[in-house]
Amino acid sequence: MGAGIARDAALRGLSVALVEQHDLGSGTSSRPTRLIHGGLRYLELFDFGLVRSDMRERETLLRIAPHLVFPLAFLMPLYRRGPFYRLKLRVGMLLYDLLSLDKSLPKRKRLGRSETLAAEPNLDPDGLGGAWRFYDAQVPFVERLVVENAADAAAHGALILNHARATGYLRDGSSVVGASVEDRIAGSILEVHARFTVNATGPWLDGTLAPLRPDPRPLLRLTKGTHLVVSRATEHAHVLFAKRDGRLFFVLPWNGYTMVGTTDTDYEGDPAAAEASSEDVEYLRTEASRAFPHAPFDRIHFTWAGVRALVREEGVAEGEVSRKHKLYDHRRRDGIDGVLSVIGGKITAYRLIAEEVTDLVARRLGSKARCRTSELVLPGAARAAPATADPLCLHAATTREEIVQAVRAEWAMTLADVLLRRTAIGLAACQGLDRLDTIADLVGGLLGWDPARRAAEVAAYQREIAPMRRFSTT
Repeated sequence: MGAGIARDAALRGLSVALVEQHDLGSGTSSRPTRLIHGGLRYLELFDFGLVRSDMRERETLLRIAPHLVFPLAFLMPLYRRGPFYRLKLRVGMLLYDLLSLDKSLPKRKRLGRSETLAAEPNLDPDGLGGAWRFYDAQVPFVERLVVENAADAAAHGALILNHARATGYLRDGSSVVGASVEDRIAGSILEVHARFTVNATGPWLDGTLAPLRPDPRPLLRLTKGTHLVVSRATEHAHVLFAKRDGRLFFVLPWNGYTMVGTTDTDYEGDPAAAEASSEDVEYLRTEASRAFPHAPFDRIHFTWAGVRALVREEGVAEGEVSRKHKLYDHRRRDGIDGVLSVIGGKITAYRLIAEEVTDLVARRLGSKARCRTSELVLPGAARAAPATADPLCLHAATTREEIVQAVRAEWAMTLADVLLRRTAIGLAACQGLDRLDTIADLVGGLLGWDPARRAAEVAAYQREIAPMRRFSTT
């Protein structure tokens, strides 16, 4: 979210600094289901406005980031159920189309049993009556979406500070005038002064707002979502309903593998410590295996778990909490000027939320510059494809030149930055472990690491991915 806001503000000519406590895209942004979609299940909650808004944003992202966001065909298998259930799905599919009449993607289509099994032979045939086919979009490497928003912000004058933790607000009476920031690599402290400060700290929001809010009640409801990455198990993306509890989940093609997700359980504690539990893994593996009895869901490469920062709602189940965002205006709520906080929101809506935030900031600062982020493509869409070169890893297409680019032009400062959030190596089955020494030598040479620093970086990367590999069977 922060990178999107920084891009919008910089494109309007505002002076911008983006402060990231760890690395760009290292929090919740890198741990979603990686879909750009309206959200079928929000129709069941009658959240038509959210679905319509996200459908428009899906079209925008397909247009401004065609190298990162791609159309994805889904199948929703239909099994023998009551007439009300079949009617509900038919109406849901109709509404999903109606709410995106201006879309560029193909319309829904009803497939018969034989067509469905031909398209997806691994589906459980028992009671199968057919399927609905419809289209949404996928952002396989959402980390690149974050990095390219930051890169475009920097190209328009923004200062990007990663591995730099905001440790407190700078105050002038009842106004916030910036933040004190700790450079976590150099160990130094600096002050970043600003006429307006936006807090977009996701699941850390309640903690970062504590110095500004006299009301101790939390603004967030945190829920954890877990995903499995397994060997390729299906031919298509699927929307499924768990037999255990009826929850909607996905089985998706991703990066040459299959992704299964997601869970939705309340979470307490440090969002950075979220990881898959044995219960999460067993739930997803069992439900996916029920849908595809002969597919290899026991071959787990790695998992990830992220914490959603949702607008707090009491008395509703985790899966029914709205994904709508809210802006918290501290001037109106707490009598503190110069600061605004963003609560909740989906990755699909990041650009629109950034526009809303920057509109408000621009008004407060007296700027009449309008938003241009829906018109201008992200930098990678206009960049020429690199010349063919030998990849560094057998499991990913990343080249030496791309790693040099990550360090010299994209703020990569650690091995994890390079492997997990700038290139596809850390998201391959091996996660770069089979070439870790070679890559550490390359990155260390670029950043001037001595042998002790190089060893520490290797160890830090292995610790970072250890929770992801806890259930690995390959």
